[in-house]
Amino acid sequence: MPLPRLLTLIAAFCLALGLIIGLVSSLTGLYSQVAWSASPLLANLLIFLIIVLLGTLIFALFYYFRLLQRPQKVKGKRPINPKVPVVKSEAASENLKAIRQQVDRIQDEVARQALLLRAREIEASMARGSVRVVVFGTGSAGKTSAVNALVGRMAGQVGAPMGTTEVGETYTLKLKGIDRELAITDTPGILEAGVAGTYREELARQLAARADLILFVLDGDLRKSEYEPLRTLAEIGKRSIVVFNKVDLYPDTDRDEILDRLRQRVKGFVSAMDVVAISANPQKVVLEDGTIFQPDPDIMPLIRRVAAILRAEGEDLIADNILLQSQHLGDQARKLIDAQRRRQADKAVERFQWIGAGVIAVTPLPVVDLLATAAVNAQMVVEIAKIYGCELNIDRAKELALSLAKTLASLGIVEGVIQVVSRALQLSVAGFVLGKAIQAVSAAYLTRIAGKSFIEYFRHDQDWGDGGITEVVQRQFQLNRKDEFVKAFVKDAIARVVEPLNIYQQESEPELEMSAELEPEPLYQSPQHDDWETHTNKRNDEW
Repeated sequence: MPLPRLLTLIAAFCLALGLIIGLVSSLTGLYSQVAWSASPLLANLLIFLIIVLLGTLIFALFYYFRLLQRPQKVKGKRPINPKVPVVKSEAASENLKAIRQQVDRIQDEVARQALLLRAREIEASMARGSVRVVVFGTGSAGKTSAVNALVGRMAGQVGAPMGTTEVGETYTLKLKGIDRELAITDTPGILEAGVAGTYREELARQLAARADLILFVLDGDLRKSEYEPLRTLAEIGKRSIVVFNKVDLYPDTDRDEILDRLRQRVKGFVSAMDVVAISANPQKVVLEDGTIFQPDPDIMPLIRRVAAILRAEGEDLIADNILLQSQHLGDQARKLIDAQRRRQADKAVERFQWIGAGVIAVTPLPVVDLLATAAVNAQMVVEIAKIYGCELNIDRAKELALSLAKTLASLGIVEGVIQVVSRALQLSVAGFVLGKAIQAVSAAYLTRIAGKSFIEYFRHDQDWGDGGITEVVQRQFQLNRKDEFVKAFVKDAIARVVEPLNIYQQESEPELEMSAELEPEPLYQSPQHDDWETHTNKRNDEW
């Protein structure tokens, strides 16, 4: 028990004990005085009444104290905002705060400003509270006609050519019985040809991804090219209504058959009740007297379904979309930061791999081993950890480097790297420097594999994953042994390692020649060279 709490309990116990002693002393004095002046019976009765009164007072204090601690139930009207949307909105606000902290670490100014702009748009959506309805579908399926019929006025140009709506245009609509205002956005058609069509489709998909509710407009049976975007929107959590438009062009039997097929095709991600049939812009009819009659749009099935959804789950739709948008924005920020860290870490690995090659080139060893460059690799681990926001001391870094070096040796990757480098260098390098070059370039190659493996380790919060360090190392070795990479790596290695070795070798040759001239002749030289060689080989065999 903590010392302050223990002292508090002792003080409380002493105070209670003092009060009890004082109370007993007072009652004893009172009893003696009453018994002496009146009678013992009256004194006993008085003491009994005082004890009962004190007990009642203590019981009342405990009772009301416990009563005050109980949670009080609030009676009256239900709250205006349901609990779930409030929680989701709070989660979205927390996500936006985290995003602002992440954005400060992004070095790309254009990407940083784009994320901040999108964050402000989400905050504006939270404050505005209108329901964003996006009309989505193929070109000339009748999207603009549906918007016109919903809004009750000519909200956009209506025509047969594909690509009529080139930008997302938003109109407002107020439905009876719905507190929130609807913001209806007409989007360009998808699946249009040409570069301009691809651009407009991308714009339409972006608008649909930000919608609270999607009206997916068709003019017939669902094709595969339309099924894929509809299914994708459902997978990211978008609520959609499939709108079968232009039903006035079909006989009643064909219309009912197409509706049934549509409900079967979207079963599992769109409710059957969310597949409705409308005629947003019915064709003109020539009457018997020759006059032309323009029927009114049949849009009520869609209006009724939209109103029903908004009454039942309008708050949830908005809250879900805000939370989804904030999470998506957070994912974008994390991807940008991850890519930025990856570039910095790759530069660090490239720098340390050539430092390791230089260490081997200056002090060549009989075998290539990561233990020869343990200090270099340990420092590389510290720098990569720092890039990913991890504080790592040099002892822990040496431990990680040694562990990975043992893994490389146990998997045979050291020998594999030497073979790969040897085959590549023998085509370009010859002579005495070849052995040193193989050792140095192999060390650089192994340092690269180690560095790439450590990048994956720190990217996943210092976790090697389910497959452990072995799987990570093997995957990096396979990725870095492709022919195109080996050619580029060896070409760079020749410029950074082999050519300096050649220069160093050429500068060292005059010194070797001078030392050879000054070297004294041997005291003994065998006249029969063959016998001496046979004797030497025999001694070697015996050894």
